[in-house]
Amino acid sequence: MIGTGFSYYAAFLVAFAVAFLLGPLLIPLLRRLKFGQSVRESGPEAHRVKVGTPAMGGILFLAGLTVAVVVLFPGRQSILVLVVSLGLGAIGFVDDFLKAVRRKSLGLRAREKLLIQGIIGVVLSVGAQALGVGTAVRVPFTEVFLHLGFFWPFVVVFILVGTANAVNLTDGLDGLAGGLTIIALAFFVLVGNPDLSRSALALMGGLVGFLWFNLHPAKVFMGDTGSLALGGALAAIAVLSGTELYLPIIGGIFLVETLSVILQVFFFRWLGRRILRMSPLHHHFELAGWSERRVVVRFWLAGLALAIFGYLGWR
Repeated sequence: MIGTGFSYYAAFLVAFAVAFLLGPLLIPLLRRLKFGQSVRESGPEAHRVKVGTPAMGGILFLAGLTVAVVVLFPGRQSILVLVVSLGLGAIGFVDDFLKAVRRKSLGLRAREKLLIQGIIGVVLSVGAQALGVGTAVRVPFTEVFLHLGFFWPFVVVFILVGTANAVNLTDGLDGLAGGLTIIALAFFVLVGNPDLSRSALALMGGLVGFLWFNLHPAKVFMGDTGSLALGGALAAIAVLSGTELYLPIIGGIFLVETLSVILQVFFFRWLGRRILRMSPLHHHFELAGWSERRVVVRFWLAGLALAIFGYLGWR
């Protein structure tokens, strides 16, 4: 085991190096295999140019996270975070693969994905309890802990499934979900135990390497392979650190994006009208005339403000 102080830096740097060096190898391979992005028919017209851009780019930061955890700090909690991330990444990989093969924007059925996500949520719950994680969660801005007892495993499954799909919905613009996840992970670096802090740093490093290729105009997309894995990692770290109730704050943009979809569907089905030009929310601002870069940077800034607010609620 590498010394604790050095391993913090190494976690980030090793994961970054793996993602950054793997990119020039993986991206052409994905292009040759025609594992390109499909854009939904109802999406913004400007996104038509993205059709065919290689997807499954989440492999880059997942490879970085895996190498960093296995080689540098194979602690029990970090291994559980890795297992959850890879499990959800595998669901996303199958989904991305089916989309590429079928040349459509639909892969696995929603109920299939939710069922497997729920199973992984159970794995996280059982694994966390086996590692001695209690069923108490801290209430933000207080020293009060809620003891969930019997209900805690159900909450864990809900958080995992909800966070994974929230990040997935947010992943619609170049660099958006990756940047927001880096910001949220910074919170866990500050409040987590050494094992979880290093896991967060490793994932941050892998994401920085990935963003080198994913910033606008993106050469590769993370796909469901990456977005589901990122949501799983955030949920797993939150559960293991007892900060589940901080996720809606530090990941507030993910929450708002999800609510925008829910409200859009509700108002259209029950009232026959839309409240947004298009959902998720980032598409609404695109259709309002904002450039893709402008939407991404402003959402990042809002995410940063929320992460700082969450950290103040922890101290």
